[in-house]
Amino acid sequence: MAFKMKDSDSGNELNFIGAGTYLEGNIETKGSLRIDGKVKGIVKSGDTLTVGSSGEIVGEVHVKNAIVGGRIEGNVHIEQKLVLESTSSLSGNLRASKLIIDEGAYFSGKSQMGNTAQKIKETPPKGADENPKLFSSEGVASGASQK
Repeated sequence: MAFKMKDSDSGNELNFIGAGTYLEGNIETKGSLRIDGKVKGIVKSGDTLTVGSSGEIVGEVHVKNAIVGGRIEGNVHIEQKLVLESTSSLSGNLRASKLIIDEGAYFSGKSQMGNTAQKIKETPPKGADENPKLFSSEGVASGASQK
């Protein structure tokens, strides 16, 4: 289901995958997408992906922005900002320019933050990686409780 918010040519649509719906396959939209059901496959959005508290994605995610309240199992690539809400669970590697993790959220994987397209023009210390990252971490990050 898609709701037209402005001009149909601009790609500003809000698409829904409702609770109780299971979709296996790839999704690609220029507009925003809200998932309250379960999706198995690659999810691509030119705007904002919202995963509701009952939503689940098993597969890769490539979006501009994301707000996650449900569960994602797979690698996540965010152009701008990712928000992991307190009810969220992310198991997989993530790349995002900005990351917000609320207390209680669960994250397991490697993260890479910052604009990786820009080269850092600093001289790395001796023995350091010749391709430094703005931010990189590995492991489990969680708030008050792990799921």
